[in-house]
Amino acid sequence: MKAIVVTDQAAGTAGMKLVERPESRAAINDVVVQVHASGFVSTELEWPSTWTDRRGSDRTPSIPGHELAGVVTALGYGTTGLSLGQRVFGLADWYRDGTLAEYIAMEARNLAPLPGDVDFTVGASLPISGLTAWQGLFQHGRLQAGQSVLAHGAAGAVGSMVTQLAREAGAYVVGTGRAADRQKALDFGANEFIDLENDALEDVGAVDLVFDVIGGDIQKRSAALIRAGGTLVTVVGPVESRPGDGLAVDFVVESDRTQLSEIVQRVRDGRLRTNIGDVSTLDGAVATFNTTERRTGKTVIRVHP
Repeated sequence: MKAIVVTDQAAGTAGMKLVERPESRAAINDVVVQVHASGFVSTELEWPSTWTDRRGSDRTPSIPGHELAGVVTALGYGTTGLSLGQRVFGLADWYRDGTLAEYIAMEARNLAPLPGDVDFTVGASLPISGLTAWQGLFQHGRLQAGQSVLAHGAAGAVGSMVTQLAREAGAYVVGTGRAADRQKALDFGANEFIDLENDALEDVGAVDLVFDVIGGDIQKRSAALIRAGGTLVTVVGPVESRPGDGLAVDFVVESDRTQLSEIVQRVRDGRLRTNIGDVSTLDGAVATFNTTERRTGKTVIRVHP
């Protein structure tokens, strides 16, 4: 099968190569999925799991990519809950070969059914962005109707999901980003927008929840805005700044079939729009990843026409 591999962490996306690899085989409780579309997050190449296994041993050449939509082509011993020929989407294990390939073997529990009226490209754009937003807002942030949310990167793949899900839950959302992101963030439902390059973040006032995708000084300044009992949630590593009278939570997104089904249902009925940026073929993926143009949406690779 064709697959994209990485071997040199220092080279970043420039070190990616399209190669031939043996087809994936299903282990116990696995399925093999013919990948129709794969989402990709460029920061994957900074994650230790891309380069080493759970014991810390080198696992290169490894196949990156963790989001996918496709069709089940084989079932491993003991696999239940999915069937041959079924359309699925989901989030692959961080420490196993990923989704930038024609086929992937992965645990069945990490997949959810993909309804027939949802395109594979859309399905592949949802798992990381959708689950990150869902878990950060509702599991870790305990968001309630009537609360306020400061959503950093509101025009990005995760931030646009945060904005939409928070608004649906009855929250008031202040989005942030660069000046060029203003209209896109507002189109996704932000009530207000703060240009982090030109506006004063402190003018936002007190908020109940900060959803941080930036870290550093922005995280520090945001933590000071959280009112008593509020929460800072971040996906950029250990929390460096904590609110004076509230919670701070850093988390790594986890696959969840029920949550995936909730997210895709919202896409089907128009309550949630995905945020897709560049779309490429597998043959053109390496060039797409190495473009110097700034991207704000999810990059999706169409693996199988």
